[in-house]
Amino acid sequence: MLIRAFVRDDLARLTELTIDTFRPFFEDSVGSLLDGLVLATLHADWRDDYRTLVPTLHDPDQDKYVAVAEADGVIVGYVAWRLGPTRHHAEITLLAVEAAHRGDRVGTALCEHAFADLRGRGAELVEIGTGGDTFHAPARALYESLGCVLFPTAHYYRRL
Repeated sequence: MLIRAFVRDDLARLTELTIDTFRPFFEDSVGSLLDGLVLATLHADWRDDYRTLVPTLHDPDQDKYVAVAEADGVIVGYVAWRLGPTRHHAEITLLAVEAAHRGDRVGTALCEHAFADLRGRGAELVEIGTGGDTFHAPARALYESLGCVLFPTAHYYRRL
């Protein structure tokens, strides 16, 4: 596996990978909440939301970076991160790994790559968010294996 810096030619693959990665979350997990009301109200255009978001993830002038993981010359995952204004706090903004490569330590390698870059830029704390649902259980296990500490939050929805 090769981890390398993002180049603009990667954009279409990263967008496709993001949509493929999170499709089960939106279609199964969120899609069933309140008979589809949460999905229809908050995430009706989730694919287009990613098509808009992914091109903004890498902007070094704004302290935003992306690295990709390749296996046999094909992108199988990526991580996006950004430094906060004080440069002491950072955030992993997105991590996506192709389903066939989950469990191959791609996510671990990508996170460690981002952590090393952030340390080199003076960051002292990194934040990674994920969901508490079944879909995100592997992400929680990954982050805990990397030494991240959980701070529980809760979001509630109610039909009006």
